[in-house]
Amino acid sequence: MSSFVVALDVGGTSMKGGLVTRSGEIVRTGRRATPRDRGPDAVIAEIRSFISDLAASGDGTPAGVGLAVPGLVNAETAVYSANIGWRDVPATDLVPLDVPVRLGHDVRTGGLAESVLGAGRELSDFLFLPIGTGIAGTTILRGEPYGGSAGWAGEIGHIPVLPSGERCACGQIGCLETYASASAVARRYSARLGTSPFSEAITPGSSLSETVTPASSLSEAVTPAGQGPVTAERVAALTAAGDPLATEIWGDAVEALSLALATYTLLLDPSAIVLGGGLAEAGPLLTVPLAERLGARLAFRDAPPLRRSALGMSAGMLGAALLGWYAAGVTDAGDTWSVDVLKSPPVA
Repeated sequence: MSSFVVALDVGGTSMKGGLVTRSGEIVRTGRRATPRDRGPDAVIAEIRSFISDLAASGDGTPAGVGLAVPGLVNAETAVYSANIGWRDVPATDLVPLDVPVRLGHDVRTGGLAESVLGAGRELSDFLFLPIGTGIAGTTILRGEPYGGSAGWAGEIGHIPVLPSGERCACGQIGCLETYASASAVARRYSARLGTSPFSEAITPGSSLSETVTPASSLSEAVTPAGQGPVTAERVAALTAAGDPLATEIWGDAVEALSLALATYTLLLDPSAIVLGGGLAEAGPLLTVPLAERLGARLAFRDAPPLRRSALGMSAGMLGAALLGWYAAGVTDAGDTWSVDVLKSPPVA
């Protein structure tokens, strides 16, 4: 059997790939843009090209290929993705090699990696919640990601936290994602500064409890001329520096998260909540107030502990590596892999 698999994490903006050995060593990494603006066929062609180039950089033929992709997915088919636009794409159409292949949902695959290798390694059940451009989650039950009856489990970003709040791009009202995703934090801050062309629809001083402009109308929020785009990272830095508006917007995000996570906790009683994605990089600025608000909402029981992802932005690619080894018949892949090894080199 070959000494490596090809692992690829396909996102709406970029793809992160690598070659991972049976012992867990990452011997190659790379990143490419996802050309979704050119349609699903272009994305499929780029995936095939990336896999081919990664495989060619290794010594011999890979033992298997693991792919983490967005949308509705099973082990053999990318069923549907609104972001990419494909429907019913067989795994074999994504891989230009005659080797075993396994597909996984992007967030559930990241949760698998955290379960086997990372922050949930010793836990049998937890919530993995990456907070990035959007918000999705995966429930790990008895060490396995739970996909639900039809593969739609984990859409925690579309839990309505405010029934009279903002309209989400999904069509619902008041979704968690419209307040607590990284893109929402940047958009809401920019709009309140009065720099968005739609900002006149937002009342000065409005907060989480008030109805504001639909999220879909504010996707291009920018700062004043010459200052570049607002990012969630900038809002976090301004919050840490005591900026009143940034503090309010950040507080809205934390409040929305506490509402959704309180409901989740009461339903499923997780051992822990593992936070990933870009917003989790804020560290204690997010986790400390979130733990306090979540605890305050759970009057008769303790809140589950919050943990940060151990694998960071590489979780999806590392989960794809596990899928690649599983496809090759190595069912104990990851059992002896070291987190220290996994973190080097980082995905560029």
